[in-house]
Amino acid sequence: MAVADDASMLGSIGGGVMEFNLVEHCKGLLKTATPPAFAKHQIHKGTITNGSGMICSGEQTVVFYPLTQHDLPSVQMIVSSLQHGIAGQLEIRPDQFSFDKHPAKAKKYHYTFASDNQWEYHEVLNNRTTVYIIGGGHVGLATSKLLASLGFYIVLFDNREHLNTFEANHYAHEKHLVDYRKIGDHLTNQHAIIAIMTNKYTDDKLVLSQCIRIPHQFLGVLGSAAKLDVMFDVLGKEGFSSNELAKIHAPIGLPIRSQTPDEIAISIAAQLISLRRLIEKNT
Repeated sequence: MAVADDASMLGSIGGGVMEFNLVEHCKGLLKTATPPAFAKHQIHKGTITNGSGMICSGEQTVVFYPLTQHDLPSVQMIVSSLQHGIAGQLEIRPDQFSFDKHPAKAKKYHYTFASDNQWEYHEVLNNRTTVYIIGGGHVGLATSKLLASLGFYIVLFDNREHLNTFEANHYAHEKHLVDYRKIGDHLTNQHAIIAIMTNKYTDDKLVLSQCIRIPHQFLGVLGSAAKLDVMFDVLGKEGFSSNELAKIHAPIGLPIRSQTPDEIAISIAAQLISLRRLIEKNT
């Protein structure tokens, strides 16, 4: 969370009375000549030592780091990397704020806390999960918009020229018109999520039959239970094993009785957020 000396703010550290109190403390620090860098441990459980004033349970360590003109090159490097999709690692210590564009393989977040003045914080920035959305219709548009706002990297495919929803999709980071018979040639990221939502059964099946044996992080297909039952029955007769078919998330999305494209996009986003958190936990 950034707090400027004119009291403007961007971001959040959790909201509520805890955030309000710490922001007020930050505003006071900004009025001093040389604000210190330090970490503050917060315990969310009533009025105890290091208590935040909240009763929701849990703990939190908040780092206060005063950015100065000296840190501007690092900030500019972070902005540039985020804009151009380049991953890097942010590192903050009591005496250092730096960004490395070519970090070694590391966890998404990592910190050590010994005391208010002895700590380190590391975060991999712009390590975005790629989502291949195959189908540029209304659900593809709504899903692109929502997932892009949640920090996913969206690559959109369709096989129809002059499709209004495809052309109006300004949220996908990449858009490609392709021949679905060769969709496998375009799905090169082995850690990507594949979300199939073409406009008809034959294209869904054509794409899915290729994607099943392409390395991926997650594979889901949109459709009614009746359509998917028929599709799986046909794929089974074509030689795909029950184990292969069991790994497909069909229908894609959490079961929230969604009907409209925006509601379907929410159900898909919720499922992928859960997946992303699980991946972060295990890496």
